[in-house]
Amino acid sequence: MAMVEEKGREQDYTQDGTVDMKGRPVLRSETGRWKACSFIAGYEVFERMAYYGIASNLVIYLTSKLHEGTVESSNNVSNWAGSVWMMPLVGAYIADAKFGRYWTFVIASCIYLVGMCLLTLAVSVSSLRPPHCAQGVADQNCPRASPLQRGIFFLALYIIAVGTGGTKPNISTMGADQFDEFEPKERSYKLSFFNWWFFSIFVGTLFSNTFLIYIQDRVGWAVGYGLPTAGLAISVLVFLIGTPLYRHKLPSGSPITRMLQVFVASIRKWKARVPDDPKELHELSIDEYMSNGRNRIDHSSSLSFLDKAAMKTGQTSSWMLCTVTQVEETKQMTKMIPILITTIIPSTLIVQSTTLFIKQGTTLDRSMGPHFDIPPACLTAFITIFMLISIVLYDRVFVPVVRRYTKNPRGITMLQRLGIGLVLHIAIMVTACLAERKRLRVARENNLFGRHDTIPLTIFILLPQFALGGVADSFVEIAKLEFFYDQAPEGMKSLGTSYFTTSLGLGSFLSTFLLSIVAHITERHGHKGWILDNLNISRLDHYYVFMAVLSLLNFLCFVVIAKSFVYNVDVKQNKSGLEMNAASSQSNVRISQSSPRQDAKS
Repeated sequence: MAMVEEKGREQDYTQDGTVDMKGRPVLRSETGRWKACSFIAGYEVFERMAYYGIASNLVIYLTSKLHEGTVESSNNVSNWAGSVWMMPLVGAYIADAKFGRYWTFVIASCIYLVGMCLLTLAVSVSSLRPPHCAQGVADQNCPRASPLQRGIFFLALYIIAVGTGGTKPNISTMGADQFDEFEPKERSYKLSFFNWWFFSIFVGTLFSNTFLIYIQDRVGWAVGYGLPTAGLAISVLVFLIGTPLYRHKLPSGSPITRMLQVFVASIRKWKARVPDDPKELHELSIDEYMSNGRNRIDHSSSLSFLDKAAMKTGQTSSWMLCTVTQVEETKQMTKMIPILITTIIPSTLIVQSTTLFIKQGTTLDRSMGPHFDIPPACLTAFITIFMLISIVLYDRVFVPVVRRYTKNPRGITMLQRLGIGLVLHIAIMVTACLAERKRLRVARENNLFGRHDTIPLTIFILLPQFALGGVADSFVEIAKLEFFYDQAPEGMKSLGTSYFTTSLGLGSFLSTFLLSIVAHITERHGHKGWILDNLNISRLDHYYVFMAVLSLLNFLCFVVIAKSFVYNVDVKQNKSGLEMNAASSQSNVRISQSSPRQDAKS
C-alpha cells in the first residue's frame, strides 16, 4: 500500500522542470495552476492601475503643468513609454541568466516602488512641483518649472522604467509557468491563460482610466499619483503572499550569449559544408539533458546556415562548436524577429491613444450635465471596456464555435488572430481621420481658430476610434504575447516575452520619430504644419491618413511573412490531441513535447 502511495506521489510531480524556491521538485496538486495565478493576476490588477494612473494622463500633466507644446509633450510621453517597454530586454536577460524570474521580479518591484514614491513627491512637495499658473494667463507667459523640478520629475519616470524592465517580462511568463504542459488538463488551461491574463490587466486599467483620472483632474495630482503608489505597494504584497504556491523555472544561462555563440560559430565555419545526415552534427544525449532539467530539440531544416555551428571540426570551444539543441533554440528565436518587426507599426498606434487622441478631446465639448465635465483622458477607458468585452466574447463564444470547424484548440492560429488585429488598426486610423475632419469642419463653420477655443461638438465623436482600439488590442496584443511566449524555447521564455515588450518600445520610439519628422517637413514645405500646438489650425487628419497607409503596407508585409512561418509545435492539433495519454513515461513525453513539428504552417 505504501509503495502504491509513493508511486502515485511521484506521478503527481510536475514534469516540465519546475521546482520550488529551494530547487526541489514540486507536487502538481499543491502548487501552480489557477490557484497560484490568482495572486499573480491580483498583482497585475493593482500594478496596471498604478502604471496607467501615470501613463493615461501624462500628456495632460506635461501640457498643463510643465507647459509643453503638442509635439514636445507627445514625444516625451512616447520616449518614456519606449523606455518602459525596451527595458524588459535587460530584465529578461537577468532572469534567464542569473537570478530567475521570481527574484528578478521582486528586486525590480522595489525599484519600481521607489520611482512611484519619488514621482508622488515631485507633484506634492511645493519646492519640487512646478509653479502655479494663474487662470487666464497664456501658456507662454506662465512661470516655467526649474531645471531641478523637471529633473526630479523625469528622474522618477525613468526609475519607474527601470523597475518595469524587471517586472513586465517576468510576471506574465511566471504566470504561464504555473501550468504543466505535460499534463493534459493543465495544458488546456494554458491555452486560455493569456486571454484572462489580459482581462486582469484591463480591470486595473479601467479603474485608472476612470476613477484615477477623475481624481487627478478634480482633486489634484498629489492624490492622483499617491493612490497608484499605494496600489503598487499593495500589488507587491499580494504577489509575495502567493509565494508558497508558485512553481519556478531554474535559470538556464544567458540566452543571448547562447545565441551569439551560434551566430559566431556559423560565421567562423561559413565555408564548411553541412553533412546530409543530421546525426553527424554535435549533440548531447537525452540523459544529459534530462539530468539538467532541460529538453533536447531535434534538428530542423529551417535556417540551415546556422547548422554549421554544430559541425564537428575538432575544436570544442563554445564559440566554435554548439549543440543541435542550442542551434535550434537560436533558430526559434531568430525566425520570430520578422514577426516582431511587423508589430512595430501597430505599437505606434497605441501611443496615439494616449497622446494625440486625448489632445483632440481637449478641444471638444466635454459636458455631461450642468455640474460635470468628462476629462479627455477618461476616453481611454473605452479602450479598456471594449477590450474586456472582446476578450470574454472571444474566449467564451468565438473560440468554441470556430474550433468545431478548424479543429484548432485556440480556434484560429496565433498569427491569424494577429492579422485580424492589424486590419482593425487600419480601420482605427481611417475612423480617427474622419472624426478629425468633422471636428475641423465644425471649427471652420464657427470661426473657432483659437488655441483654447472649444468646438461645439461632443467629445464622444471620438468614441469609435477608442472602441475600435480596444477590440484591436484584444486581437493584436494578446496574440503577440501568446505567440512570443509559446514559440520561444523552454530556456528562453522571458526573452520571448521581452519580444512582446520590445515591439511596444520600438513602436513608441518610432512614434516620436514620425511625429517629429512629419511636423518638421510639413512646417518647412507648407504654409502651416500638420501638427501644431493649436490643434484647431492643425491637420491631424492628414497625419492619420499617413498612418493608415503605413498600417496597410505593414499588414501586406505581415501576410507574406506569416504565410511562410513554421510553428515550433502543432497548434492545429484537435482537442483529442490535448488529451494525451497521461500514463506515458516522463521521458517519452519530454522528447515529444520538445521536438518542433515542422509541418504546422500558419
